[in-house]
Amino acid sequence: MIYREHYLKKIREFYDSDLIKIITGIRRCGKSIILDQIRQEISKKSKNIIYLNFEDQRVLTNISNSTELIDYIEKHQKKGKCYIFLDEIQVIENWQIACKTLRLYNNSLFITGSNSKLLSKEFTKELSGRYVSFQIRPFVYQEIIEYTQELGKTCSISDYLIWGGFPKRFEFNEEESIYRYLSDLNNTIVINDLINRYKIKKENLFKSLVNYVLRSNSRVFSAKSIQNFIKNKNEDCSINTIIKYLDYLEEAYIIEKVKEYSLKTKRELIYYFKLYNSDVSLNSIRCIDNHYDLSHNLENVVYNELIYRGYKLNVFDNHGHEIDFLAEKNNKKYYIQVTYTLAEDKAYEREFQAFANLDNLSQKIIISNDDIDYSTSTVRHIKLKDFLLMDSLD
Repeated sequence: MIYREHYLKKIREFYDSDLIKIITGIRRCGKSIILDQIRQEISKKSKNIIYLNFEDQRVLTNISNSTELIDYIEKHQKKGKCYIFLDEIQVIENWQIACKTLRLYNNSLFITGSNSKLLSKEFTKELSGRYVSFQIRPFVYQEIIEYTQELGKTCSISDYLIWGGFPKRFEFNEEESIYRYLSDLNNTIVINDLINRYKIKKENLFKSLVNYVLRSNSRVFSAKSIQNFIKNKNEDCSINTIIKYLDYLEEAYIIEKVKEYSLKTKRELIYYFKLYNSDVSLNSIRCIDNHYDLSHNLENVVYNELIYRGYKLNVFDNHGHEIDFLAEKNNKKYYIQVTYTLAEDKAYEREFQAFANLDNLSQKIIISNDDIDYSTSTVRHIKLKDFLLMDSLD
């Protein structure tokens, strides 16, 4: 597995901190691998390390609650600072009590947990002021290139736009096997985890909403528009229920909301937002007859890549012209339009018109899958194949 330095360099400063280091993210994005890579680094300076994987039944047989966990650590740790790694800790009864206790006694604690039971809001509630969290994401394209080279394979941009970046899927060669793996993963993280965790009684309603949202990525939504879709299917659902279901998906790192920023009102519009999938495969496995939504998946990929590179993103309303992203980083702003191609006249006019009347103090960028450079004196065109290899927009 590749060394994910992008994440490790952010965590490294906290190796010796008494804050609980929480490695979060959607299931199967590589959290356990990150944990193991941290452990390998620390083992070069200390042998006082304890690692427990609670997916291992041999571990669970002897440790099932906070008291047993604390007792085990006390018996096996050496003198001095002890580095403790607890993988899939959510299965331990009162895990939060054990974590809060262990951090008090010269221990450096690292934990991961399944998104089905250990979610972002629970960190705040259970470990408030005592933790720092790091969200791990599926592979971006530069990581995919590195990993597929390690496997002796290649991955085209089209393949990325369809099947995304879940690490395990690159071990399979046949499209049918990739689809089967991703479908099973979807059933686990999207359906079973959330329905079981929140004891959702209206399963069909929840599944309808999930399917609608995940195959409609990169689009502007409101809770009301989703309610209208549900009603058209002759199902009844309140706005509050829709908001609750969307929160479940967001807490589990399955979707992410991007609010719309209006130039006219100079504020974020809280009722309208765009939804992006954590991985575009969640759209593609819902497509019929290989009719993949490459246009919206391309925008979703650009979103994931920009977030990975540390940009804060909003949808931007330029007096009625929607700009896909207002990206901000290091006190710089970038207005970004994303389209599959600029080759058609209507697409060209639409994408460039979105920048009308904006000053030139911030860069105006269009990203597309074209091979021709469509840059003008005021708008910079970036080919997707170049953008995916860039570390920043500068």
